[in-house]
Amino acid sequence: MGMPTVYTTAHVLSSVISTAKMTGTVGFVPTMGALHEGHLSLVNKALDENSLVVVSIFVNPTQFNNASDLSNYPRNLRTDLELLSVFDRVIVFAPSVEDIYPKNDFFEPIDLNCLDTRLEGAYRPGHFQGVVHVVRNLFNIVQPHRAYFGEKDFQQLAVIRRMVVLLSFTTEIISCPTHRSVNGLALSSRNVRLSDQGRSHALIISQTLNYMKNLGHDATPSKVMELGNAYFSKGNLSLEYLEIVDANSLTTLTNHWSDHSVCCIAAHCEDVRLIDNLAL
Repeated sequence: MGMPTVYTTAHVLSSVISTAKMTGTVGFVPTMGALHEGHLSLVNKALDENSLVVVSIFVNPTQFNNASDLSNYPRNLRTDLELLSVFDRVIVFAPSVEDIYPKNDFFEPIDLNCLDTRLEGAYRPGHFQGVVHVVRNLFNIVQPHRAYFGEKDFQQLAVIRRMVVLLSFTTEIISCPTHRSVNGLALSSRNVRLSDQGRSHALIISQTLNYMKNLGHDATPSKVMELGNAYFSKGNLSLEYLEIVDANSLTTLTNHWSDHSVCCIAAHCEDVRLIDNLAL
């Protein structure tokens, strides 16, 4: 099929999308590159449901609150394009920072109803407003009928759903299951920075989540979290947080389970920060 066409400027991309919309629907998969099978599963889903799919590749500086994390984030556009070359009806948007954030760009932080201050937000201040800013700008450029996000970034998905409502976007948000390696490790662009030993050690993350899920709801969320922490401590990783929350509000559950409970975890393996989650 050949390499996908790459567009680097918003106005040219907009023209192509406008033409495509005359005869079909447009799906959108926003990424920061370093593509893996998880991203490709989103593209597959988008292709099943749309006549054209736009994949953006843009490492967004406004959602990094750690300068070294930004500088170390893997970037290899050529490899990304090779992975996408197996698809038909896919185009790539690889803009510059100036294209996404023009000089006249105005952004007023939106009320995320504390979705941006819990879990990830407590450790990465400003991160989710940065996510909202870039996704808002990307949606304004692409104006897709549907946009596809992985459930590994569970909190980000909740934030984007709220953003769509508050900013009156008509784009339908489609969530897709976390893609995992055969041994259970959630796929992440950051995984490429792990050594083989690190990848092995990182398995304690998904093992802990599955252990907690298997405990069921007979014990309170607090007790399950206590047992989960003890299980995780058998591994070699440094735990940042391990919390059971309500899937909608992200408030921590203690004495009672909600209709939709999810366990979220963040941990450091070698110098890499990894996140994961699992519905309980």
